[in-house]
Amino acid sequence: MDFSFPIRKIIHVDMDAFYASVEQHDNPALKGKAVAVGGEHRGVVSAASYEARKYGVRSAMPSKTAKEKCPHLIFVPPRFARYKEISKQIREIFHEYTDLVEPLSLDEAYLDVTENKKEIESANQIAKEIRQKIFEQTGLTASAGISVNKFLAKVASDINKPNGQKTIHPDKIEGFLEELPVEKFYGVGKVTANKMFTLGIFKGRDLKKKTLEELTRLFGKSGQYYYNVVRGIHNSEVKPHRIQKSVAVERTFFEDLFDEQQINEKLESLSAELHHRLQKNNILGRSLTLKIKYKDFSLFTRSSTKEEYFISDEEYFKTAKKLWELRPYDRPVRLLGLSLSHLNTEEKKQISVQLKIPFEEFESQQLRKFH
Repeated sequence: MDFSFPIRKIIHVDMDAFYASVEQHDNPALKGKAVAVGGEHRGVVSAASYEARKYGVRSAMPSKTAKEKCPHLIFVPPRFARYKEISKQIREIFHEYTDLVEPLSLDEAYLDVTENKKEIESANQIAKEIRQKIFEQTGLTASAGISVNKFLAKVASDINKPNGQKTIHPDKIEGFLEELPVEKFYGVGKVTANKMFTLGIFKGRDLKKKTLEELTRLFGKSGQYYYNVVRGIHNSEVKPHRIQKSVAVERTFFEDLFDEQQINEKLESLSAELHHRLQKNNILGRSLTLKIKYKDFSLFTRSSTKEEYFISDEEYFKTAKKLWELRPYDRPVRLLGLSLSHLNTEEKKQISVQLKIPFEEFESQQLRKFH
């Protein structure tokens, strides 16, 4: 394969069923059982153990649906402070090897180990050591993918899950991608995969037959991405300081809300919480978005953007009430959320912090070092 792009040693580490695994580790009575992190009566599944996944339970699935699929499913409330505590331990392990660490969430990250603090040539060996240290220090397992860029490492980390790793060696990339089902390509969702199926695109080799012009016509701007990645081209570097673009807080209610006073109380509470989190991290923003999810799961959002930054919870609350008045209809509400965007972090290039509450180079002779 002719590499006309930078070749790096990239590792993608992904914790195995992180939230659920933490709960099983901390409560041995849950080990080996179908566990879902989230509210049993309302809301969605934040995470599901592998035992629950066998029954089709997945994250972001309504709790009611999850229970129907797996009647013996055990729900446990999320403990985000605990997850963040363990995530910090894991990231400290990453930094023993490299400072080029790009967290994607609490449970996964990219590491560029092209040059590393321990001067270990084998990226595969580094991944093994990291996974072993994670297990020794937290009792949890992680999976890893190793290859020459972020896209390939991400795809590889999913192949031998759970508690495994996969290296896609440079001289194996072409064959690997040609045989890879298109739905396994990172960035190809269900809708796009189904469209590809109708076009006779089932594997990488089928996708590779399409010209750039064809793919752009069929998939718009994403066409360029699909054209490149199926050829193993993905030049995005590991970015230790990811710029946060929005901050959000939201609440799913045990009972649907309809009363105007209750709505106002919740909006005021969300405004105060959003302001506290922003203030704590010195973040300001200019666009406030109200999110409403109704009893029938229909979703409504409306935003308001100012020339100046919002500076107080009173401003958030006042704007949120105005956005609430723009709702399309009066129906029972199951979720309310507020998010802020157009942040000062985008201008100041500050280190990003995850606040959302959930409910490259070698010469060719060096390629042999991937083992």
